[in-house]
Amino acid sequence: MMNATPIPNEHPVLHGSDATGGCTDPVIGDILSGWRYDISGVSPEMRTDYVQHFADCARCRSRQRLHRTIDVTLMVISSVSIVVFLLATAVIHRGPFGQMRVAALHYRDVSFALTLQMAAVGGLLFSLLMWILVAIATPAPTVISGTVKQVRNGRGL
Repeated sequence: MMNATPIPNEHPVLHGSDATGGCTDPVIGDILSGWRYDISGVSPEMRTDYVQHFADCARCRSRQRLHRTIDVTLMVISSVSIVVFLLATAVIHRGPFGQMRVAALHYRDVSFALTLQMAAVGGLLFSLLMWILVAIATPAPTVISGTVKQVRNGRGL
C-alpha cells in the first residue's frame, strides 16, 4: 500500500508581493477588482488607502492599467466605427448605387442605395450608442482628459 500525503484545501494568504505576483493586501485587492480598479468615484478621504495600495502592489497596478487600456481601446474603436459608418453613408449617398435596384416590389422598386444607407445609418447609430455606453460605464473619458492635461503640463502648452 502507498502512503499518500493529503493536499491541503486552503491556500495560504499572500502577504507581500511574492514570486507568483500576489496582491499585497488581498482584502483591498478584492475590493478594487470588484470596482474594475476604478477609484475615480471614491471620495478623496477614502481614496488615500487605495492610492497607497496601488503604489505598493504591482499586481493591482498592472490590473488597473490593463482595465484602463481596455476602456480607452473600446472608446477608440467606437470612435473609428462612427467615422467609418459616417463615411460609408456619404459615399453611398454620392456613389453610383442610386440606379441599382434590390427588388422590384408590386408598387415600387427598393433602391440598393437606400438599403445600403439604412444599414450604414443603423451601424452609425449602434456605434454611437456603444460610444455613449462606454463613456458612461467606464472612467475612460477621465483617463483620457487626465493624460491630455499631463501632456500639456509636461510640454508647457
